[in-house]
Amino acid sequence: MGDKGNSEATTRGPGCNEVQLTDQTNLLPFKKILTCFMGLGLCVFISQMDAVIVATALPTISTAFSAGSVSSWVPSAYLLTTTSFQPLYGRFSDIFGRKATLTAAMLILVVGNLAAGFSQSILQLIVLRGIAGAGGGGGLAQKASWRWVFWISAPMALCTIVVVNFILPLKSVQGNIKSKLLAIDYVGSVLSLGANALVILPIIWGGVTFPWNSAIVLATLTSGTLTWVLFITWEWKGARLPIVPMHIFKHSTVCGVYIAMFINGLVVFSSMYYLPQFFQVALGYTPIHAGVFLIPLFAGQEVVSWVSGVIVTKTGRYRALIYSGFATWSLACGLISTIKPHTHQSVMVIFMLVASLGSGQVRLSLLLLRRAFIQSQTFQTTTVAAQASVSRQDMSVVTAFRNFVRMLGAVLALAIDAALINNTLRSSMQALSLSEDVIKSVIDNPVLLSTPDSISLSTEQATLILEQGYTQGFRRVFILNAVLTALATVTSMWLIKHKNLMRGDEERLRELASGRRKTTDDEKVDGG
Repeated sequence: MGDKGNSEATTRGPGCNEVQLTDQTNLLPFKKILTCFMGLGLCVFISQMDAVIVATALPTISTAFSAGSVSSWVPSAYLLTTTSFQPLYGRFSDIFGRKATLTAAMLILVVGNLAAGFSQSILQLIVLRGIAGAGGGGGLAQKASWRWVFWISAPMALCTIVVVNFILPLKSVQGNIKSKLLAIDYVGSVLSLGANALVILPIIWGGVTFPWNSAIVLATLTSGTLTWVLFITWEWKGARLPIVPMHIFKHSTVCGVYIAMFINGLVVFSSMYYLPQFFQVALGYTPIHAGVFLIPLFAGQEVVSWVSGVIVTKTGRYRALIYSGFATWSLACGLISTIKPHTHQSVMVIFMLVASLGSGQVRLSLLLLRRAFIQSQTFQTTTVAAQASVSRQDMSVVTAFRNFVRMLGAVLALAIDAALINNTLRSSMQALSLSEDVIKSVIDNPVLLSTPDSISLSTEQATLILEQGYTQGFRRVFILNAVLTALATVTSMWLIKHKNLMRGDEERLRELASGRRKTTDDEKVDGG
């Protein structure tokens, strides 16, 4: 599998005709990289903000529609479509071009969120949030209408689309629209979307909408598993241009990165959704106050990612950053599990900073979009390891599947954490001999514990439920996160190997980027 940089990549499905893929690699001057970094960074920021701000505002949305447990479908619908479409975007970007695919995704996000902001019922909101998920907070929820939670991303996303289309460099993908449409793996796309939906839906349903042992959950999960088997078989034996080429799993580093990213998704989304809720429910903070405590976590991640990126740039080594990052993250999760209502705020800030130290290193080591960016400046890193293990023609699909396993971890996180917290809550309330109606009300909306009179509870009962139920359930969630990140530490040390980040074609790419060299027909690809 050669890695000489060429203008086109040839890939062939088993027994099928060849498909030509244009090499879209750009090795740019430092100043140009900074501009591109800001444009792409804004895309990442919008995506992250879109998830965090809705999580923080979910109690307000639930109250506005009197939705109860149904409101959990707002984030679930987003995760369902986001996760399901992830594997497709990698190959679509190969066929239609990186810029066109990114623009289309951002437009879908804008349209979906704008429409969601105008929802008149919880069902409309769930459906439209799902549409936004196919493409892609606290203060707004408290001081303005919850609808602005969805509207605020629209102007920023539109600005990002302008930046992407007018500033980012473009390498035109060869072929007319007919040839591009014919290159799509339609069978694989349908099987992938179907399999993902059939696996994710029962995970979302389990223990909330239906019991885990119910016929509909078991039947859907079984159908999803069988559809996944069909998808893998088709990709392996029949697809002309596979969405997920099976040969990428021959690399231990790629497999190690996928396991690490699955755990990353579990822990990140667990923190993203349950830390704000914990601050509001157990500590009695306002949505704004709860959001403030996430600033050290996210700001620290950015600083640590930048510093770690400089280290990778200077040394070309990334393995130690990955497993030391997961080890530090494991320590942070253990510390966070000790937070109680009387814990001092300064201590909680320190815990958030320790978490940012670990997650920031992992984020860099796992998330770099293009290896070429490292050579002049850093963007993000375990994708550095995965992309360095494969040819250029497989970079996009490797990255897309990395995103998929991370989002699949996120879906599982919400299901597992909800089960841990709800079961602990239920046990604590059953010990007080409370009615099933009260138990259901508290599980659907734990914020009610801050106003115990509204559900016929005494202050002493509410305090006891918070301490023995909700806080204990939260503690179990982060103990589980500590164990998972410790597992990721061991896995990354074992499976992720060091790869040279230089491929030997950097000078040619620099000449192409500067215009000193033109692409010729003689530059045929032998691997990508």
